[in-house]
Amino acid sequence: MELSELRIQLDKINNDLLELFIKRMEIAGQVAEYKRINNMPVFDSGRERQILNDIAEKSGEDMRSYSTVLFSMIMELSRAYQHRILGSDSELNSRISKAISSTENLFPSYASVACQGVEGAYSQLACEKIFSTPNITYFRDFDSVFSAIEDGLCSYGILPIENSTAGSVNKVYDLMMKHKFNIVRSARLKVDHNLLAIKGSKIEDIKEIFSHEQAINQCADFIKSLGHVTVHVVENTAVAAKMVAQSGRKDFAALSSRSCANLYNLDCLAGSVQDKGNNYTRFICISKNLEIYPGADRTSIMLVTAHRPGALYKVLSRFYALGINLVKLESRPLPDRDFEFMFYFDLDSSVYNPALAQLLCELEGMCEEFQYLGSYTEII
Repeated sequence: MELSELRIQLDKINNDLLELFIKRMEIAGQVAEYKRINNMPVFDSGRERQILNDIAEKSGEDMRSYSTVLFSMIMELSRAYQHRILGSDSELNSRISKAISSTENLFPSYASVACQGVEGAYSQLACEKIFSTPNITYFRDFDSVFSAIEDGLCSYGILPIENSTAGSVNKVYDLMMKHKFNIVRSARLKVDHNLLAIKGSKIEDIKEIFSHEQAINQCADFIKSLGHVTVHVVENTAVAAKMVAQSGRKDFAALSSRSCANLYNLDCLAGSVQDKGNNYTRFICISKNLEIYPGADRTSIMLVTAHRPGALYKVLSRFYALGINLVKLESRPLPDRDFEFMFYFDLDSSVYNPALAQLLCELEGMCEEFQYLGSYTEII
């Protein structure tokens, strides 16, 4: 048989499949309405398992794996369509709509803000980029910043989330699983590390360097060029500068911002010592209440998928199907669960995009755990 004749047959089958697929989705929609009326969940694991077992038996050995994959995807699409129909009843969509209508039109210029570290920290600089006149309270660690928001000690908190060269701040991502919060804004801050020491010090005198772990990673080549120096990790770059200033020792130095040189009366022995000049850290601004300000065009979510093959692929396929760009994907191991992960996503989509509302509704039903972290604007 000629190829052209075979293609004619394939075209006819494609048309038949399309007609049957549309008919099946229409019936799935009717099932969704029935489940809505009778307050039934969309997902029925027993029913789907029975269908797939039946398909596997009828397919034959050669086609079994192909058939089960095909029908698994068809049922996944049916569930997505049912969630779309039921989306108007989604508690999350109602919560988002309420936040949009109740949030002020302008982001506050003054607020009580929690930052990790001490005066001169990069978190402070990011805070001053987000707020015009913040009232800053400093806390020792990231966990305390989260707690300050939960306990109502401060209205907002500033936390570093990732760096363009050193990667994600894993401690913050791990704490996200522990705390309840909402992201209301983010900002990118140009990070410029400098080698600071007390007045009269020389670079050849330096034997010990203090800084935050991320800053040390970002300046690895420069540290190596100094020869034999001992590196100490401290909780913050500004804390490192303050420690060096208080030590009075000429063999101590800190990797910190230039503003800390003026703040703590230190000399800058070497400027801009990070390995890459294009060095930015992204900070998030969190709050206890969900606030969605006008123009919000980035959304963050976190979720846990079922621990079985293809679970993450099904989530990612929904982004593609709905035309939503994924700009960040991070995974962190779940405590007390072997080789299972919490996934964090940043999505590039306006909060007013109907496709985003549909995606969030579908993901709620697809995942074992799902949390909407907020929709916001990023300051660059």
